[in-house]
Amino acid sequence: MIRARQAYTDVAANPRRFRPVAEALVAETRQARQPEALALALRALAWAERARLNDRSAIRLLDEACRIARRHPMPETLADVLMSRAAVSQELGRLTAARRDLDAAAALVTGPRSAELEFSRAVLWQNSGRLPDAAASYQRLLTDPGVGPLRKAKCANNLALIEAEQGRYASALRRLSQTPGAAEIGPALVASIIETRAWVTIKSGRYVEGIGIFEEAAEAFRDASLPHGELYIEYADALMELRLLPEAGKAARRAVQEFSDAGIPLMAAEAQLRVAQLDLLASDDLAAVAAADAATVAFQRQTRAPWRARAVIIAAEARLNSGKVTDADLRQTSAAARLLAARGITSAAVQGFLVAGRLASALDRRRQAIAAFTRAAGLARRAAVLVRLRGQLASAHAARLGRRDHEALVHCRRGLSDLARHRGRLPSVELRALASDHGTELGLIGMDVIVGDGSPARVLNWMERSRAAALLAVEPPSFGEIRTDLASLRAIQTGQHEAGDGGVAAATRMRPEPSVEQAAIEERIRRATWQAGPVAEAPVTPVTAGALRDRLDGRVLIMYGRRRDDLVAVVIEPRRSGVIPLGSLRPVREQLRAFLFALRRLVQARPAGELAAARASADLRIRRLTELLVAPLGVSTGAELVVIPLPGLDGIPWAALHSGPVGLAPSATFWARTADGVSAGRAGHAARRPVVLVAGPELPGAIEEVESLARLYPSAQRITPPDSTADVVARALEDADLAHLACHGVLRADNPMFSSLILSDGPMTVQELYARALAPPRLILASCESGTQASYAGHEVLGLVGALLARGTLGVLASAAVVPDVPAVGLMIAVHRRLAHGSTLARTLHAARESQDIEEPGSFVNWCTFNAHGAA
Repeated sequence: MIRARQAYTDVAANPRRFRPVAEALVAETRQARQPEALALALRALAWAERARLNDRSAIRLLDEACRIARRHPMPETLADVLMSRAAVSQELGRLTAARRDLDAAAALVTGPRSAELEFSRAVLWQNSGRLPDAAASYQRLLTDPGVGPLRKAKCANNLALIEAEQGRYASALRRLSQTPGAAEIGPALVASIIETRAWVTIKSGRYVEGIGIFEEAAEAFRDASLPHGELYIEYADALMELRLLPEAGKAARRAVQEFSDAGIPLMAAEAQLRVAQLDLLASDDLAAVAAADAATVAFQRQTRAPWRARAVIIAAEARLNSGKVTDADLRQTSAAARLLAARGITSAAVQGFLVAGRLASALDRRRQAIAAFTRAAGLARRAAVLVRLRGQLASAHAARLGRRDHEALVHCRRGLSDLARHRGRLPSVELRALASDHGTELGLIGMDVIVGDGSPARVLNWMERSRAAALLAVEPPSFGEIRTDLASLRAIQTGQHEAGDGGVAAATRMRPEPSVEQAAIEERIRRATWQAGPVAEAPVTPVTAGALRDRLDGRVLIMYGRRRDDLVAVVIEPRRSGVIPLGSLRPVREQLRAFLFALRRLVQARPAGELAAARASADLRIRRLTELLVAPLGVSTGAELVVIPLPGLDGIPWAALHSGPVGLAPSATFWARTADGVSAGRAGHAARRPVVLVAGPELPGAIEEVESLARLYPSAQRITPPDSTADVVARALEDADLAHLACHGVLRADNPMFSSLILSDGPMTVQELYARALAPPRLILASCESGTQASYAGHEVLGLVGALLARGTLGVLASAAVVPDVPAVGLMIAVHRRLAHGSTLARTLHAARESQDIEEPGSFVNWCTFNAHGAA
């Protein structure tokens, strides 16, 4: 009996180590025909099976233990077994059966075992969503001197989860920090506590620290040989908050698979809810409805009302997004939000009232919408940063419905200020770019209000609040931390080359999906950037219209923005400015798609008639894009333009749409920085600092291009294959004033920080350029796709050009076309001849384009697609 009771305690602390002990005890007690010891040994073995997610086996063992305890009247043992069976029944989704077992145990429990019963009831209440009742029980148990350290640690862990759900993160983290170590409570519970601490830390807004703790939790789970299903669920929560949706989806689906295979409906339904949330965030509304409805049915069957309420809200929001909202959706969502608020589940309640407000607004229930938005704002007031942001969004919606536009704008500003602080605490460019998604709707509401006001300066300032903000003030990871992995990425490409599959460049271009090995390396690099230390930085102040005019020196700045589904432009000229509506975005997108299709045809081997048709189509699309984007602005023919494009419209041939020089930048603030750099004399010292000319592998005409340019720069450093490796090129770029790289460019739309330039030993990624702080004042990228930026929600862009400008490059010439290799020797020589006389890249490109014979299809493609970026 003593050994059997001890086996249960030991299994609870360390199931991997003591499962064989419990198994041996079951065999021994069967042989000895000792029923009470057998019942307790079966309970211990069942608990070990539960730890392996083998709940079906655990229930069978506990059923047998119950039968033994009833057959040989053993009330205390029966009470213990019933309480254990109630816990496993909950995981199987049988909450009614769990209640029956606990009610039966209550009639048998006396003395110290009453604490065990209270704990079991608290767990049931917590799983059912009765958080205040569960919290009260855990609090009582924590103050009970008769409760041992293992049970108190479980109470502390569960209570911390409740406090986090209620938004009391500081209290939850203090409680978790006071739990005993593995020596007192065992490695299994320690792993669970670390997991909880990671989840609470993320929910409190300390994302970088939380991701690091999740890594610690994963290691603790491995050491304790615990299944990872629950860890996957909470990790998916964290990744969702960071908008790392593919990674979150992978974790959530692994959790669904693990719990479904193990037959544990309680946790499978919670994992399914995360899948629904992720489908919603990915704008897959049909999948979100299906996943949420499946979770709703499961939670209904399990009688878990708050969890069902969350699923109802997700399904309703997905139906709203797809335009299929009904009165029933509004009723159910409003009821769900009220239930969550009553149970103290703050974050989910805020989202529920926000969705209810949107539903009511879509159904023209204005007063009901305002009431729901107001309730959401009130609940969010003292919550974590991203919940507060949703509260500001709700307040902005309520103010707009109340026709209080000034008040709506105040809330938008506050929400975006909260977002800026949140974004500023994130260590990597990738995480900052993704975080801007949280402010997309606030930005659109504010834009709608400010454009209606008609002030160009205010519209410009509003656009600049979010435009390319991720790049404006962030330090890269330490190059030393990721150097080995970056070299490994190149080694993969070199291995492909040696295997004879078409070469380094060809292998990279023809494999858009990373291999398993490559993906693993990239994941390590990304995690290193996610866990970098905090960066001390000053707030970035967007440039004003007046400050821009001082720097433009006669140029005209055009910044494009979105108002609902329409395009607008702010024009800043030397003596006037204006806000000009340009109509729907749809025709611009249609013309751009047709233009890029025509370019792709022009660089393929086709009959003369097809090439002529493609050229005619390209010319037509250029005229149409000019009519849509430039002609309505009324800028002078031949004026030099600074264009801030709308993210998401990559590939527009800006230099071909206007008869004067054109320069681009991710934002007006970025362009102003480069202009200040030029004024300070950072560019223009070619006599003191070297020119570097680089040819990459397997690019037609690259070596010829470098040799031709070397005649213009006799003292230039020439680097050609096989010497044009990443380390050699990096060392050369460190001291260069002007660098010219003729090599393949590869855009990675799935993760633009791994977009790359292909050198002789493999890719040099954006991540590497950024970490090495490689930023020559002027850089010419004579390669396809090198100027293409991947766009994120919230007006963020990431790519080679943005990363270079962020690190200090003042001017970049690059191609935005996604086309096969086209020799660009003629255009590049024309550019450098003019650049040697001290002209800017924009003016140089304009003059060089004028000198080109564009009847030949390849030359026409280059004429269309190269753009200058920055002021140098």
